Amino acid sequence: MSPARSDESCELPVSAETRERIRKEMEKFPKPRGALLAALHWVQEELGYISPEAARGVAALFDLKPVEVLEVISFYNLFHDAPQGRHHVHLCTNLACSLRGARTLLRQLEAHLGVRAGQTTPDGRITLGVEECLGACAYAPMMRVDDTYHEDLDLERAKQILDGLE
Repeated sequence: MSPARSDESCELPVSAETRERIRKEMEKFPKPRGALLAALHWVQEELGYISPEAARGVAALFDLKPVEVLEVISFYNLFHDAPQGRHHVHLCTNLACSLRGARTLLRQLEAHLGVRAGQTTPDGRITLGVEECLGACAYAPMMRVDDTYHEDLDLERAKQILDGLE
């Protein structure tokens, strides 16, 4: 199995710089597939999400079946297969947060934003999601907004945080 196919057979819709970065990463591993997660991160970083076309291009580059790449994308919640909002908001719905009102808070935020969990606001500002656990049970309920954690939330504070996002 070759480490990578030529640019002619790789229809990966990213810059030449990103393709070269992926190729260099592939060279670090005995099996090129070891660079798959890094490659998917870089593709998503450039495109905003991993489109079906990009997934097929990554598969071609790694000499994999497209379904093998899609399995990875669907397994990890860090990867997105659809356009996302400028801000990612994830509300923890694990037991501790749920016992302290997270599921009610989620429904209230869905109503406030006009979308359901897993959807993006029409203005493209916020993609609302849920996480199984954000790891701060003592400060439940909590949510992650991009890379910032907000703990011990109530509806008013959560709305204030979301309304303050550009």
